Amino acid sequence: MKSNEVSPSNSSKGDAENQEIDSCGKLPQLYEDDGSGNKSKARDGFTFATDNHQVHTFDALFLDTTPPLRSYEHKMQELADIESQYSELIKQHAQAHQGPVQHEASGLKISTEAVIRLGGERFIQSCSSTSSMNDISIASHPYGSSFTGLSDQEVKDVQLIENLLLSAEKVTHQQYERSIKLLDWCDDMSCSSGTPIQRLVHYFSKALREKVDKETGRASSGGSGKKDVENLVRRVALVDGVSGSKNVHVIDLSIKQGTHCTILMQALVSQLDYPIEHLKITSVGTTSKQKIEQTGDWLKSFAESINLSFSYNVVIVEDMLDFNKDYLELDPDEALGVYTSYGLWSMIGQQDRLDSLMNVIKSINPCVMVVSEAAANLNSPNFVNRFIEGLFYYGAMFDSFEECLGREDENRTITESMYFAKGINNVVASEGTERVIRHVHINVWRKFFARFGMKETELSMSSLYQANLVAEKFSNGSCCTFDRDGDSLVIGWKGTPIEYVTAWKFS
Repeated sequence: MKSNEVSPSNSSKGDAENQEIDSCGKLPQLYEDDGSGNKSKARDGFTFATDNHQVHTFDALFLDTTPPLRSYEHKMQELADIESQYSELIKQHAQAHQGPVQHEASGLKISTEAVIRLGGERFIQSCSSTSSMNDISIASHPYGSSFTGLSDQEVKDVQLIENLLLSAEKVTHQQYERSIKLLDWCDDMSCSSGTPIQRLVHYFSKALREKVDKETGRASSGGSGKKDVENLVRRVALVDGVSGSKNVHVIDLSIKQGTHCTILMQALVSQLDYPIEHLKITSVGTTSKQKIEQTGDWLKSFAESINLSFSYNVVIVEDMLDFNKDYLELDPDEALGVYTSYGLWSMIGQQDRLDSLMNVIKSINPCVMVVSEAAANLNSPNFVNRFIEGLFYYGAMFDSFEECLGREDENRTITESMYFAKGINNVVASEGTERVIRHVHINVWRKFFARFGMKETELSMSSLYQANLVAEKFSNGSCCTFDRDGDSLVIGWKGTPIEYVTAWKFS
C-alpha cells in the first residue's frame, strides 16, 4: 500500500466524529483517572463515558482545535451559532496584531489580512442588522462608514469577503439556493488574475460550490525572498545541531529539488574551525524515485564544484510501515541529523505510519531533528473554523504573490490555479477521509513529539539574524516577518504566520 493511501482500518463511516476506535496502527492507549475513581474514554476530541477507562487517542490529539492565534490563550468554547463563531475568530485574530486597522486617505493600500477582517466585521453587522432575503452586500448598507479611507477597489474587495462569508453561513444552515446566489455574485466580481482578494475569493467560491454539490448529491464521485529565508533558517538549525563533526549524515524526509541541501553544503564547507571531511545525505520517500535520483545527481555535481566529499543514498519503500533503520547505512562515527520540510502533515490521516516513522527516528537517536510545517490549523472538525483559518492563511499566500510576482506571471498562475486551488478545495469541500490537507498548530506537534521523548531546542539568534539579512536583500523583504513561539521561529507575511521552524532532540 502506498503511503499516501488511507488503510481500510483508518477509514471512517460518515464524519470524523463517527470514526470507530481500533487498535491497528494507533499509538498505545493511555488511561488516566479523573480523581473520582471513574474513568472515561476520549474519542475525536469528545469524551464518552465508559466503565473503567479514559483513552487519549491519536485522533483526539490531531483533531485539537486550539486556534493558532498567539493572543488566544484559552480553548475556544463550542459556540451557539454561525454568527458568534465568525465573530469570535475575527475578533481574536484582530487582537493578535498591534492596534486597530488604520485607513489612510493617502492612497496607501491596506493588507489582505485587513481586508479579510473588515469583511468579517461587516458580515457580523449584516447578520445582526437585517434578515432580508436579499443577502448580497452592497455599498449602500447603513454601516458603510467602515469604508472610510478605502479606495474603490478595496471597498469591492471587502464586499467580496463579506458575501463569501455570507455564502458559507448559508451552507452551514443548508440554505443552498441562497448560498448559490451569493456565490454567483462572488464569481462575477472575482477572477483568477485580479487582486489577491479576487483571486482568493475565486478559489474559495469554487470550493464552496463543490461542497454544496456534495451535500446536495449533485457532485460526481470523481475525483519572493520568503523561500530563501525559510531555507536559510532550516539550514542554520541543522548546522547548529551537527556543529563540530567531521562526518555528517543527514536523513532527508522531503528532498524535493534539494535547494536547501546546497545551502547546507556551503555552510558546512565554510566552517573553518571544524572542516568537514564527508557529508552523506539519505533521501527517504515512497514515490518519485526517478526525480529523487535526479536530485542526487545534481547535488553530486554541486558538491564537486565546492570540493566537498559527498555521497547520496536513496531509500524508497512501498509503504512507510516498511521503513526501518536497516535502510540507512548508519556509521557510529557520523553526526546524524534528520530534516523534514512539510513532510509529516500528510501522514496525520495515516496514524500508524506516522507513529512508525517516529519510532524509527527515535531508535537512531539523531543529534537534531529539524521540522518545518505550515503555521495554520486546517484540521478542525468544525467547517467554519477551517474556512476562516484557511481564508487568512491562503490570503497571506496570495498577498505575497501579489507583492513578488506580476499578475500575468506564468509560475504564479500555475501555483495558484493548481496548488492553492487544490488545497482550498480540499479544506472547504471535503470531509472524512477525503480531506487530506490537515495542517495543525505547533502546540499539537509539541504534544505529539513529547510522546517520543523529544525536547524542543531553541533556535540560535544567528538564525534570526541571518534570516533578517537575507530578507533585507529583497525589495519586499520588510513584508517577511519573524516571531518567536516558545523555542520555535515563526515565519510570516505581514504578520500572518505562514510556517514554523523547530529543532528537536531526543532526551
